[in-house]
Amino acid sequence: MPSDIETFENIFLDLSRTPGRFRFAPSGMGWRPTTGEIWKMANTELSTAQWSRAARGYELKLFTRTMGIVQLDGFELDDLDRVKECLKAYYKVNLEHREHALKGWNWGKAEFSKSELYFNVANKPAFEIPFAEVSNSNLAGKNEVAVEFATADAGGGGTDEAGNKKKKKAAAQLDQLVEMRFYVPGTVKKGDEDAGSDAEGEEKEMSAANLFYDTLKEKADIGEVAGDTYATFLDILFLTPRGRYDIDMYESSFRLRGKTYDYKIQFENVKKFFLLPKPDDVHNMIVIGLDPPLRQGQTKYPFLVMQFKREEDMEFDLNITEDLLNEKYAGKLQMHYENPAHQVVSQIFKGLTGKRIITPSRDFSSHHQQSGVKCSLKANEGHLFCLDKAFIFVPKPAVFITFDKIAHITMSRVGGSVSASRTFDVTVSLKSSEGGGEYQFNNINREEQSSLEDFFKSKNLRIKNDLVDDSSALLAQALKDQDMDDDDDVAAARGSADEDEESVDEDFQAESESDVAEEYDSAHESSGGSDDEDGPGGEEDEDEEEDEEMRDAAVEVREDGPARKKVKTSKK
Repeated sequence: MPSDIETFENIFLDLSRTPGRFRFAPSGMGWRPTTGEIWKMANTELSTAQWSRAARGYELKLFTRTMGIVQLDGFELDDLDRVKECLKAYYKVNLEHREHALKGWNWGKAEFSKSELYFNVANKPAFEIPFAEVSNSNLAGKNEVAVEFATADAGGGGTDEAGNKKKKKAAAQLDQLVEMRFYVPGTVKKGDEDAGSDAEGEEKEMSAANLFYDTLKEKADIGEVAGDTYATFLDILFLTPRGRYDIDMYESSFRLRGKTYDYKIQFENVKKFFLLPKPDDVHNMIVIGLDPPLRQGQTKYPFLVMQFKREEDMEFDLNITEDLLNEKYAGKLQMHYENPAHQVVSQIFKGLTGKRIITPSRDFSSHHQQSGVKCSLKANEGHLFCLDKAFIFVPKPAVFITFDKIAHITMSRVGGSVSASRTFDVTVSLKSSEGGGEYQFNNINREEQSSLEDFFKSKNLRIKNDLVDDSSALLAQALKDQDMDDDDDVAAARGSADEDEESVDEDFQAESESDVAEEYDSAHESSGGSDDEDGPGGEEDEDEEEDEEMRDAAVEVREDGPARKKVKTSKK
């Protein structure tokens, strides 16, 4: 028979970093760490208990009625009998000894219990997943289910059915398991309970992965009931992560429902909220900053970016009672909205999250009277917005830089050609205390230089302007390019004349005199008579004059080009 109090040293509660002292007593049990809060549980809370091998020795797992699963690790094998006697004498609970599978197989059978998901190998559990630690789940493929776990910095695992916050493990280790994926092949048959009495006994076939996903959502309480929503927005365009999602808003969280992925995000994880007019006079963007960021496999999204048309109006009624509205959201929300869609969504987010809406600074106006400038970050095109205390680049990758982290800003130009003079680059260098590094925003229109420079000066940011340093080199290069353009214009104006000078006239032989010149040559003997018959100073002079005229004609024919064919003529 155990004494009134049984004490065990060096016991870890829920994978805590530091050990503590654990005690059994008739009225209940408690755990006191060397530093931190004391944990207590009444004797009426305990339901069942299990003993198994664990990382730090042996583990006592307690299944409670309202407090979930409690894990106590660090027991010795010799403590088994004492623990078994205490549970039997104080709480009338039998201790179950459970052995784990040690085969190391990665395939087995999933079993859903009341509080945990068991992965069994050869009818022995390989590992267990408490439902309280599951923060989200998605269908990552046709036969693949992704399960995400609550991290120490994520503010716990959400809320349970009673509205209480789920118990957060005290792990907070440097390395934490954040996601696990299950491959669930095949199909299963499930009875159609919604088909009515006439369809009793009928079964429908569905994917085993879908059944696994639906069961996990129900057990882990990560799928909300539609009637609990305060507001639902359908088919909202998201630029980051890309796609269209339905937004369900609840009292303490909101959910994104897409074709492939679903996300549940606590309002306490929303750190910043932006409303940015896109510089195209057509769209507005809503940007939500998250900490910790949203995860999609190995990809993290610290910002959600939604896009709305400015002229899109929305009439909306909140799904909330007037008593609750006046009691909890007085002055924050209203029952009916009739405004542009981006204003309705932003006002409801503001009322539920309690975050103020951040808009672009009034101290900045671009050359085209816009709040942002078009630019590129690496290979991604987007827009850079100037806020009162920071810069933000959207949509992807979204970058937020506060002014107090900036060491200096460099305005420069890449290359020295005339085309480069139409754009310039802005490089934001961070302070060494912030880890150093820099962000380079490329291809900003040259017209935005003065407006950006004035804004930097108004915020007392250090500026290094390389655009002035290379002005002489740019001017010399521009003049050189202009001279080359002039030479090209002259060559183009001459047209085909230059080509004719270099081309070969197939009809004309340069080595021999033309046919016209031969026929009217003074030495040529005419068929009509001899030189003596003509006499001196008579027809001979006239023939010489004609010969000169024909030679001139032959020269003109050559200058006119090969397109004109020379005609052979004879004296009459």
